[in-house]
Formats: sequence, C-alpha cells, structure tokens
Amino acid sequence: MPMTFLSDSAVIFDIQRFSLHDGPGIRTTIFFKGCPLSCMWCQNPESHKAIPEIAFYTESCARCFDCMAACTRGAIIENISERIDYSKCDVCGSCVPGCVHKAIGMIGKPWDIETLIEEIKRDKDYFDDSGGGVTLSGGEPMIYSKFLQVLLPAIRNESIHITMETCGFFKWEQMINLIPYLNIIYFDLKHMDSAFHKLYTGQDNDLILKNLSQLSVEFKGLQVRFPVIPGVNDDQNNIIATAHFLKNHGQETIHCLPYHNMWESKIPRLNTRIKPMFQKTQTSDNLLHIKQIFFKEGINAIIYE
Repeated sequence: MPMTFLSDSAVIFDIQRFSLHDGPGIRTTIFFKGCPLSCMWCQNPESHKAIPEIAFYTESCARCFDCMAACTRGAIIENISERIDYSKCDVCGSCVPGCVHKAIGMIGKPWDIETLIEEIKRDKDYFDDSGGGVTLSGGEPMIYSKFLQVLLPAIRNESIHITMETCGFFKWEQMINLIPYLNIIYFDLKHMDSAFHKLYTGQDNDLILKNLSQLSVEFKGLQVRFPVIPGVNDDQNNIIATAHFLKNHGQETIHCLPYHNMWESKIPRLNTRIKPMFQKTQTSDNLLHIKQIFFKEGINAIIYE
C-alpha cells in the first residue's frame, strides 16, 4: 500500500534553485525523501528511505577521526571504505559538525510548512520574470499528501506555478484534493508488464495504470514520461504496449528520459542494498529507434538529451 505521513512536516533532502529542466521557466525543485518504489535505476537512491540518513564520502576523508570523538554511540569505525556502523548509529548527527573535511553528511531533514514557504518565496522574482515556479520531486512527493494539502494552497496563494513529478503509486483520494492547485503533473510510466514492473521497482503497476487512467480524464496538465532503461523497458513490445495504452487514454505525447549511470557513484556513500546496474547510457541511434516506434503507433515521443 502507498505510504502516508503526517501533515506538520516533510523530510526533504535537497532544494535546487535555478533549475531549468523540471518544468517551464526558472524553477526551485524540492526533493522529498521517501518513495514507495525501489527502482533499480533510481537516479536518487538517497531518496528511498523517508528518514534522514548519515552518509560517508570516502573521497573527502582525511582519516583524522575527529568524528570518532564526536560520536556518542560508538558508531564510528576505522575502515578505509566505511566509517559508520549503522547498527549502532541513531542518526543524531553529532558526527557531522565534528568532521571539518565534510566527509560525513546528513541527507535529509524535516521541514515545516512555514519555513518551506519562506524558502520558496526567496525566488519568486525569478519565477515571475521567467514563467517558472516550484517543482515537487523526490523520492515521491505524494507520500506527504497531507503535508501537500497545506503546502500547495499556500504556494498558489503567492501566485506561484506548481509542477509535480510522481511515480504514480498513490491512493486516488490523496490526489483528488491536490489537483486544483497543480499546473503540471509529470507522471512516470516505467513498464506495461506488471510482473516486470514489480521485478524492477518492487511494486506491480496496477495502481499506477489506474491512477494514470483517472488523471487522463480529470487533469489537463498531465505529461507522461518514460525513463528509457536499456534491457529493461526499451524493447519493441513494451514500447508498442505503452503507445497503445496512451492512445486509449487520450494521450498523444510521451517524454523519453535517457538512462545515465551517474547515480551509481552515490551507492558507496549510503547504507543501502542497492547495486549498480552496469548499464551504459543509450546511444542516439537507440533513442531514435524508440522515437520511430512510438511515431508508427501514433505517439509523439520527445527525446531529452
């Protein structure tokens, strides 16, 4: 079942200002921490857990072990590639300021509504001048739907454009109260075969397809996206099935997002079981082939470089 959290705060692991690729104009992108899916290719593996985490950046470590003196739980260990015994760590964060080399960092912290609104308003002049706004990303923003029920009206009260990126795995009743405040929804469609979807993401796609069907009727600002993952969903059968589903639900366009493997460099920093995929980024010829298949099925595929 989809995760849900309380309305008074949300864990956010990054806020990127002056973003140009997450919607129209200049945008501030807010990355919520936590996701009901566990996609093998996730570009933000630090977003999977909906709690703050301690990360170790091996390349920055000077092996001075000032962090050891700062830790009150005895969770610091002397290992070249590791520094934290996560079985002892309670994520108190005392080791973070204790490392002057910034080899230990906190990923994510709770934000309340008022503080987040003030942070967003700092960029309003840029939004107004460029036709930009706020993009809610992650992780998955919808796990904080109760928080968003308070946040989104407050953002719109400032006349700020709102885009949301979602994996689509949420209860419809969580979305229905948010629709009036959203301008654009980027909806990821990862695989049409439910068994393969569960294999690669940890969840089947039944709820996702149901929500996409509903949004196709209820929301005019829907934009479907297709992360193109080599050897996972880029075969002809899946692309044709995706195109047919889109056509049957009144969609004429899909935004194709090419896979890249930069996320793999984050894995050693985290307390995670995620493994590298060892996949290469698609070639231009491969992406053109995908575009042509969609075109033959009556769907305009927009390829992102």
